[in-house]
Amino acid sequence: MVHDVTPTGIVVQKYGGSSVADAEKIKLVAKRIARTKAAGKKVVVVVSAMGKTTNQLIEKAKSVSQAPSRRELDMLLTCGERESMALLSMACSEEGLEAISFTGSQAGILTNDRHSGARIVEVRPFRIEDELDRGKVVIVAGFQGVSYKREITTLGRGGSDTTAVALAGALRADYCEICSDVDGVYTADPRVVEAAQLLQSISHDEMLELAAQGAKVLHDASVEFARKSGIALYARATNKDSGGTRIDFTPERDRQVAAVTGQNQLIRIRVSGGAAVEHCLQIIEAASIPLTHLDLEGKELRVWFTIADVPDWAEVRKKLDNVLAERGQRVAATRDPVVRSPARRRSRPRASQDLRRVIGEGAEVTVRTARPAHRSARPRYALAPDQGPATRVRASRRLHECTREHVARVRARGEGRRRRHRARRPLRRRQERRRVSR
Repeated sequence: MVHDVTPTGIVVQKYGGSSVADAEKIKLVAKRIARTKAAGKKVVVVVSAMGKTTNQLIEKAKSVSQAPSRRELDMLLTCGERESMALLSMACSEEGLEAISFTGSQAGILTNDRHSGARIVEVRPFRIEDELDRGKVVIVAGFQGVSYKREITTLGRGGSDTTAVALAGALRADYCEICSDVDGVYTADPRVVEAAQLLQSISHDEMLELAAQGAKVLHDASVEFARKSGIALYARATNKDSGGTRIDFTPERDRQVAAVTGQNQLIRIRVSGGAAVEHCLQIIEAASIPLTHLDLEGKELRVWFTIADVPDWAEVRKKLDNVLAERGQRVAATRDPVVRSPARRRSRPRASQDLRRVIGEGAEVTVRTARPAHRSARPRYALAPDQGPATRVRASRRLHECTREHVARVRARGEGRRRRHRARRPLRRRQERRRVSR
């Protein structure tokens, strides 16, 4: 499905933390914005915090409190994006552009009342539209918004991507660029797998699965916004004005495997017992934990999520332990690295044996398969926590090789069927002529 969009001349660009990590990089971003503006576009820019600012602010909070309040953490973390937007606005002024910066609340980003993982419920970009009509470049702090209670909220990991796409949809932008230090979406992490290839295009469904399972190029919520609004979405390198990967409504191609991705610091919780499961689900819902995987079979519950999505994990775990201690249980939580291949279940490469050979016989390599909302099932290979980084790298590389070998086999089978079909054509024609002559 492709949406017909009337061109508005508006372009939304999002720049990640690595793109605005220091003053020199901010100046380069300002020059790129100036080139876009010179091409006759109305430019809206969304920025993340500079470099590792967000992580540094979290460390400061943890040095004061091991389980900081989510509200106060939101108040603290939004400072990083405000710093970036103000500095970039100054840099744009030096390039001869009229620029103005807005916080998430000033830009009209309205969210629900959850802290450290709020969801956008509405975008009211009236002030942005007014400033664009005046010929200004509008720079918006990503990752943040304001709730209906007038509380400052943050959108969770990758929230700046979501801010950019939500604004693009509300402004009916011609397209939205997600700019970072990588050229686009690869078939695997290019820093880990040398043979990783840049994808020229990828469907929303494929990108949504990759983002949900650990790919850091785009946030899954931003892809969902793009699919609903019909906005053309590009993942590009900051130092390039074109190229990259287009994320669109392209139907799934003949490839059976799109890419390989993975996550570190994954928390896996396993709970048994009807009442214990019910109480755990209530705690997880109250904590607004975005789950990577949920498996409920009878009276046994298994959930997966990344620790980066739960800033107050120590407090949440204490609540879980208190509930389960009454029933003689405890939270069985492990931090496992996981590598995943978004292949269809019916054509999944047989990689678990290969991974065991890479890691070593007797190693813990469990295969999990979950069924997401968009039809396809995905194999998940969970490595034991004691496996070192080098082992994880080898596992990712071998899984990538397995997927490529599998695709080659599928294509070879398809070519063989086509050759047999072509070979039968003369026979069918002779048979048809005989029937006609009779």
